[in-house]
Amino acid sequence: MSQIGAPRGRTCSRSPRSRTLRSVATLTSAVLAVTVLAGCSSGDEADEAPAAAQDNAPAARDKVADGGTLRWAVDTLPPTLNSFQADADGTTSRIAGAVLPSLYTLDARGRPQRNADYLESAQVVETEPKQVVLYKLNQQAVWSDGREIGAPDFVAQWRALSGRDTAYWTARNSGYERIEKIERGKNDLEVRVTFAKPYSDWKSLFTPLYPKQVMGAPNTFNDGARTTLKATAGPFLLKGIDRKSSTVTLTRNPRWWGQPAKLDSVVLTAVPRADRAAALAAGTLDLAEIDRSTAERIALALRDARAGRNGAEAALAHGPGSSITPSKALKSWALANGSDEEKAAEVQAARTKNQQAIAVYASAQDTLAKYVVRKSLEPAYTQLSLNGESGPLADERVRRAVARAINRQELAESVLKPLGLPARPPGSHLALAGQAAYADGSDALGSQDTEEARALLADAGWVPGGAVRKPADAGTKAGSEAERKAAEKANGTTADKAAGTEADASKEEATKAGTRQDGARKEAAQQEAAQQGADQAGGTTDAKKKESGDTASDEGLYIVGDDKPGERRTVPAPAAGAESATGILAPAPAAARQSAALLARAEALDTGTGSGARAALPVSGTDKGVAGAYAPRGTAAPVTAPDAAQALGKDGKALSLRFVLPSGPGSESLRAVGDRIVRMLDAVGIRTEVTKVSDESFFKDHIASGDYDLALYSWPASAFPATDARPIYAKPEPASDGSLLVEQNYSRVGTDRIDQLFDQAAGTLDEEEARELVRQADARIWAAAGSIPLYQRPQLVAAKAELVNAGAWGLAAPRYQDIGFKKAETSKGAERNSRTP
Repeated sequence: MSQIGAPRGRTCSRSPRSRTLRSVATLTSAVLAVTVLAGCSSGDEADEAPAAAQDNAPAARDKVADGGTLRWAVDTLPPTLNSFQADADGTTSRIAGAVLPSLYTLDARGRPQRNADYLESAQVVETEPKQVVLYKLNQQAVWSDGREIGAPDFVAQWRALSGRDTAYWTARNSGYERIEKIERGKNDLEVRVTFAKPYSDWKSLFTPLYPKQVMGAPNTFNDGARTTLKATAGPFLLKGIDRKSSTVTLTRNPRWWGQPAKLDSVVLTAVPRADRAAALAAGTLDLAEIDRSTAERIALALRDARAGRNGAEAALAHGPGSSITPSKALKSWALANGSDEEKAAEVQAARTKNQQAIAVYASAQDTLAKYVVRKSLEPAYTQLSLNGESGPLADERVRRAVARAINRQELAESVLKPLGLPARPPGSHLALAGQAAYADGSDALGSQDTEEARALLADAGWVPGGAVRKPADAGTKAGSEAERKAAEKANGTTADKAAGTEADASKEEATKAGTRQDGARKEAAQQEAAQQGADQAGGTTDAKKKESGDTASDEGLYIVGDDKPGERRTVPAPAAGAESATGILAPAPAAARQSAALLARAEALDTGTGSGARAALPVSGTDKGVAGAYAPRGTAAPVTAPDAAQALGKDGKALSLRFVLPSGPGSESLRAVGDRIVRMLDAVGIRTEVTKVSDESFFKDHIASGDYDLALYSWPASAFPATDARPIYAKPEPASDGSLLVEQNYSRVGTDRIDQLFDQAAGTLDEEEARELVRQADARIWAAAGSIPLYQRPQLVAAKAELVNAGAWGLAAPRYQDIGFKKAETSKGAERNSRTP
């Protein structure tokens, strides 16, 4: 598995401006502009390979035996069979992939590819006056009841997911709400979909495609499809769900028109992660995702087998019998056969128990030696989330200081290097290496730099000794601090009261503006929108690139925020006694179920307990670059050892952040990473209060509610980031009742410009332009420092050695009909192989 990609800190060399910026950055550590960073990638990075290759024992179909049953571990039985409901989980998706149409599937690079089993073609045939997509269906494609797949199924799914009929309890409707109408084409095999407004991610729609019997009425959508499917159309059929044995059985579909499934059946068995080592040792599974400790146990069994040691010998070498020395064995024998009958009985019982343990271990090792561990990187990454709602992290300089204090490379290596996997930190929030939209935008924030982190903290007013004394009025102060004092004076309140109410006048202004950002930032966003409108009226994407990309930045220019110190409006904080920084999570009604669905996906990743055109800053004289990535020139960072070791504070308050981590048995890796982060933050003077909570409450009671400062959790990657990532990074908006509408942005950090870039990416039909806009959005997400991607998650899968076309798929979707067991070699084949030199 190779590790391919541009090195961190790289700058592109497309224009003279790029070369200018490179020299400026080298000589003065000036900030690099988002426009440059976002535009460096559409060449080499967009075409790079995934960070890790698939490991799924690929085999040609003629080498795969016909028949057999695959016993495949899943986390839970599916709470629903409807993928568009809020509680759909990984098992729901696995079943849907095997039994329902997927018009597009993901390849090894995580890119959507037309599925020829269902589509002969699909393309945009009109763009004016409306976007029209024409689907030509495979003429053999039929549902399990014999009915042709056709326009009625498309219409039913559109109506159910469009959001127009609230009787449908849908978790997501992204894209479907843009459809204006669906019609039959020239014949029954053609479906014309007309969009009310352009939609770049149209390939994400109708996958999976459910029959009209499911989507045609609210009751069948809401309730009927939870436990059964009236019709399916995949290489397998859903035979049934047995809740007593915790299994779901899929059988080969006799009506399947494509290449027939190699397996007779697939039995999905619910086995908790903590119990999988035992299930594998008992030989009751053929395929299962596992943790590191189980992978190490299998690796040990394989080493023993290669060394010629059977299970019994292995037990004596490193198992329960490894502590028995000859002298201990002799003493034990003597006591067991001695004259003291009571002692003899006790020792005999202990010897029997030990022999049983040795036998169990020996049998387990013999069985585990029949498995192999297949490994790759999951289509998901783990991030550090920084809650910017209130407290110290409401100041973007503090968030950036946290990010600059963290060595992402070290963290990635600590998790992935011991597993033999590439340990390159993700360079994007919105795509993974190999995907079309991928570009390393991390330079928009900067790499680990202790001195820069300290300088940013000092500029924000957090200084050594600040916890025991107030800093003098002279000198650099955080903008929010200066305004808080002004607000207190204007309102006649005390400092303590202001800390709870955070200046009513400022809060009123923030509510009216729909943002807690500073006035300068709002003005910049308006200028950007105006510039963007001018760009759109005046030329193409290439013209915009030239217009915004040829002005060199001023040498030595350092930018901290989008505003001047002292001009930022204060961030409203909860009153004393509030339950959490957010109060009650208040997503918009139409997004509530989507929030639950996304939350469940993230929860399942980390705890295993889930239910499952470069338009940018306008250039006018000077290029301001990425706001806040570096401290202003002249800001002194603490340099002496005593100051570095002293806790930072401001106005008598120490700088301390609450770091929430899950406490369950499946979260050991997260906690180990958390410990490393604590030490890194401590090195720059940021103290942390680590709080470990149950897996069940981690997301619901802390992440979603905003009851944290720092947290570690994961997001799955998507082939359609303009659609799927939009709610995760949407700018929170204040509601009329004072609550905060966060959608799925649990860091509560966002900007108008990021939202605009997502909307533009989803609304263009130029694929390269859409990817470029996504990259720009990602660079700005980096600069906002609300979340820091740390590492792509490892994917470890235990598989029977003879199982092929299955294992660690990486970014790709499984091809269920090709999974099977390798054919046994014929005697002639074995003889021929034995003659091979």
